[in-house]
Amino acid sequence: MSSTIPILLTGLCFLLLTPSCCSGSRILVVPVDGSHWINMEVILRELHSRGHEITVLRSAKSWYVPSQSPIYTSINVTMLEDESDKDYYNKMLQNVMECRKSLNFLRSFCQRRLLTSMLAKGHKILARAAATMLDDPVFMKKLKDAKFDLMLTDPGLTIGVLLGSYLKLPMVFNVRWINTGESHFTIAPSPVSYIPVQGTELQDRMDFPERTKNVLHYLFSLVEQHFIINAAYSDLLQRHFPPGTDLLSLEYAADIWLVRADFVFEFPRPTMPNVVYIGGFQCKEARPLPAELEAFMQSSGEHGVVVMSLGTFVSALPPDVTEAIAAAFAELPQKVVWRFVGEKPSSLGNNTLLVKWLPQNDILGHPKTRAFVAHGGTNGMYESIYHGVPVVGLPLLFDQFDNLHRLKVRGAAQTVEVNSVTKEDFLEALKDILDTPSYRSNIQRLSKLHHDRPMSPMDTAIFWIEYVIRNKGAAHLQAAGFSLPWYSYFCLDVALLITAVIGAFVWVSVLVCQILCCRRFRRKMKAE
Repeated sequence: MSSTIPILLTGLCFLLLTPSCCSGSRILVVPVDGSHWINMEVILRELHSRGHEITVLRSAKSWYVPSQSPIYTSINVTMLEDESDKDYYNKMLQNVMECRKSLNFLRSFCQRRLLTSMLAKGHKILARAAATMLDDPVFMKKLKDAKFDLMLTDPGLTIGVLLGSYLKLPMVFNVRWINTGESHFTIAPSPVSYIPVQGTELQDRMDFPERTKNVLHYLFSLVEQHFIINAAYSDLLQRHFPPGTDLLSLEYAADIWLVRADFVFEFPRPTMPNVVYIGGFQCKEARPLPAELEAFMQSSGEHGVVVMSLGTFVSALPPDVTEAIAAAFAELPQKVVWRFVGEKPSSLGNNTLLVKWLPQNDILGHPKTRAFVAHGGTNGMYESIYHGVPVVGLPLLFDQFDNLHRLKVRGAAQTVEVNSVTKEDFLEALKDILDTPSYRSNIQRLSKLHHDRPMSPMDTAIFWIEYVIRNKGAAHLQAAGFSLPWYSYFCLDVALLITAVIGAFVWVSVLVCQILCCRRFRRKMKAE
């Protein structure tokens, strides 16, 4: 009996240490730079810890994706960053600020025009980059010979979609934005009567003028998709893919869409079986802060700390804006930690600490943090929800206006326009957030709902990635509607048939009535 115990223990240890059926899988990753890379890297670290072998395609001029990493092997390729400039986003901010001076109804269309210009330029660059790869037989043979099991990509940029489709790999999207806007508008039914189009700054309960605005934005996005984005890839798709292929058909073929959204934050809407929600997966419990930063936080006493960060892309606000913000901070009883790049404002108060970098998740989870001044990026919004910190929003670009509007509608945020911000306006918004208990109670209610789930967003993401690897795809979750021609999808052929049948019935009925009436009339004439 005693000799069997070590054997049983050895067998148990063997079972526990044996990797799962899909560990050791080879995963090809095509990320998007900037804040999108922060999301992707979190998933890659978890996949690496489970024994998966990861290869990342990156630009040699990448802003944030390192060439050397203990968790992946990198391959340098031509991508968007090779022809882009980070200062472009600072220039675009100036244009957006001009748009914000327009009437409320018109300014979103002005911003849409700027976005369309950016999309037109960006997709032409991406098409050229993808063509460079697909036209290189040595490079493509290298990818084919690697025998990858999965393509994991952020389809905010299209290179991963094109490569994954060409290599015929099972494909998982780590996605929030795609093509002309929010991912649901590509993959899921989206009735514009109550689903706000990205960029409109609307909610799901709209009056007639708002629905009119929403429909116009939706029509504009269709024009963008079919006449600007698809057109950029027409030559590439004709040369390397079967006839009739377009960008949308390649995207529809993705097995799983890991959407960085949670309906605690998003408005309720229709969805699809292969859409999996992982909003807030990058968030985690706060870790201890560096000693100097912790000492500063503790020095705030009962008033606590306000944290400010405006993300990764926009490095500098106009001087008059930073002066107004600094002057408003100086009048607060709270201490302030401000992630700041640029010339130090002259109106900076003694209560404000400027830092070039801060551990955002950890400082938002600190018990002394009272408010978060943010630009409205998705990562920051979910971190504020995760830790229950109300927000003062300074939206700058892209989806940030919509993101902050969602929190504002839920009573968890205030917003201030950057183009017209004054010390008084900003100070009023700060004091409102800090002194009105409802903002904190509302964001903490959202936090409670966000945490109340059977499985963490990260575990959900990893499960579905490995699910696709184990089953070599998830075609059974893909809707047949995407393979239908547009007239069949909307049942226009059926409507035409029913209309024809009704028309024929009415015509025959009228004809019969005419014949009967004529006969009766003739009989009457003969009788007379």
